[in-house]
Amino acid sequence: MVEAPMDDDLCPRIRRSEQALMAHHEAVLRAYGLTMTQYTVLLALAREGGLSGAQLARSCGVTQQSMSSVLANMETKELIRRETSPVHAKVQIATLTEEGQALLDRAYQEVIILERALTDAFTPAEHATLCELLERATNVLIQQTRRATVPPAG
Repeated sequence: MVEAPMDDDLCPRIRRSEQALMAHHEAVLRAYGLTMTQYTVLLALAREGGLSGAQLARSCGVTQQSMSSVLANMETKELIRRETSPVHAKVQIATLTEEGQALLDRAYQEVIILERALTDAFTPAEHATLCELLERATNVLIQQTRRATVPPAG
């Protein structure tokens, strides 16, 4: 017999928080004509400089095929430019354009409001503890996912 989830189960709470976060970001970013993935690409390029589609796909948690269409769309909007890698002729390196940086700067000013509100909801000690606990929970989730994807020996 399977037990019904209890009110203190962590997975539904983590999922609810993630859904609320994504809904907020998507609503804010929609006003800038951006999806969450596009925003994450702009942020990664601003922080890291030029990156390949594969690197951006890993950073954003999407497939390389999905990232390819995201990047093509962003290039059409002139938010990024892609150039052949000097190291690998088949690899395209994406970089921010001035338009992409300007849009990121404007959108970030809206996104940071939520970050500040969340930070202000906790004392500094609570904030530090929450960050540590979330990191620990994330590590457990990653470990469990790795175990679930390994076929049983037999």
